[in-house]
Amino acid sequence: MALGACGGGGGGEGGEDPACTASARSAWLSDYLDDWYLWYADRPRPAAADHASLNSFFSASLYAGQVPGMPADRWSGYGPTANYDRFFDAGQTLGYGLSVAGRETQDQPNLPLHVRYVEPQSPAAAAGVARGDQVLAMNGVASTALIAGNDFRALNAGASGDTLTLRLRSTAGVDRTVVLRASVYALTPVNGVAVVNSPGGRRLGYVQVKDMLTQAQQPYEAALAQFRAQGVDGLVLDLRYNGGGRISVANAMASYAGVAGRGGAEFARLSFNNRHTDRNFSFTFLNVADALSLPRVYVLTGERTCSASELIINGLRPYVDVVTVGDTTCGKPYGFQPRDDACGTTWSVVNFETQNALGVGGYHDGLPATCTVAEDWRQPLGAAQEPLLAEALNHADTGACSVTAQGQRQAQAARGGRAPARSRWLEPTERQGMVDR
Repeated sequence: MALGACGGGGGGEGGEDPACTASARSAWLSDYLDDWYLWYADRPRPAAADHASLNSFFSASLYAGQVPGMPADRWSGYGPTANYDRFFDAGQTLGYGLSVAGRETQDQPNLPLHVRYVEPQSPAAAAGVARGDQVLAMNGVASTALIAGNDFRALNAGASGDTLTLRLRSTAGVDRTVVLRASVYALTPVNGVAVVNSPGGRRLGYVQVKDMLTQAQQPYEAALAQFRAQGVDGLVLDLRYNGGGRISVANAMASYAGVAGRGGAEFARLSFNNRHTDRNFSFTFLNVADALSLPRVYVLTGERTCSASELIINGLRPYVDVVTVGDTTCGKPYGFQPRDDACGTTWSVVNFETQNALGVGGYHDGLPATCTVAEDWRQPLGAAQEPLLAEALNHADTGACSVTAQGQRQAQAARGGRAPARSRWLEPTERQGMVDR
């Protein structure tokens, strides 16, 4: 949940609910941060009276990066409890159902703006919007202006029935206008299950996981059962757009992807601040007898691979050769115990840090890709020619990154690695979070 206007109910200073006045909420938030915030000892303590809004007070209260080697908190946030419950409990969301490649065009309005993902059960999917479509305009605003202003808020819906008018150009060059009406729809956290053949004749199971929700477990387990039945030689786990979710789901997914008989070994350890060391806890691999017994797992990654999806990579590495393909991940080795303030808002502040069984964590700058490959939005996810999957297939055959991937990694290193400005903000429809259940 990104920083934003405080959502939900609750009284104002008029006295409808004394616990939900601005001053009471600021006091509650300050007390909560001093008790449960991972960096409580180093955070600023501003006076609430000096801030015109709760959002401003919250931002000023977060750890600002004064400790050497520990960057400022860019992960904590809050949002309406109704939205949180809808996502994490019901596996649903409100909106139009499409995401664009906004980060990749930042400060470059001359570039085309492409649709990068469409939720299968969303209004956008029902209207035929597809990955690779070029967005020419949103609600009459040209894509050049959207990119120049870094403003994609039109993709957010405030309520069911809101409308979004898109001017699109298909990959075949056909222009059309589409009017979408926002609704609450069920998410599809697991998608694109297929067995794909490499050029060298190897058979790899491919599965895309978009969200670490409880609704993902059954279809994920079914996908891996299908892969086992077909005798695959490898597994490709597509987490490029996975912003995280429940650690318990990540733990289960890693357990099925790991080596059989690994049950009981440490997957991830959670460490709270020194006021709550009694909450420190380790997740262990589930005892899954029919797990895929593969020495190597491929994970497709990018800047949107975050939190609990990064935990899968880091948690598997002490036991399995994990080859990442795509781009550096978002860099979030921290998680939340979300807290509802009884005023309609759920606060997700950093409560704990994570490490794997070898004590490796602290990947604030993200987990770099083994093979660096740029996306091609015009290629369908799961297609053998899609660049990230094609690179994984090549590596399965050769045991090495392709010449193209090596060149892209060298180019990335020449420009200083990742692009920090593109990794510090969320496009509408993106989520980044990791909750300890």
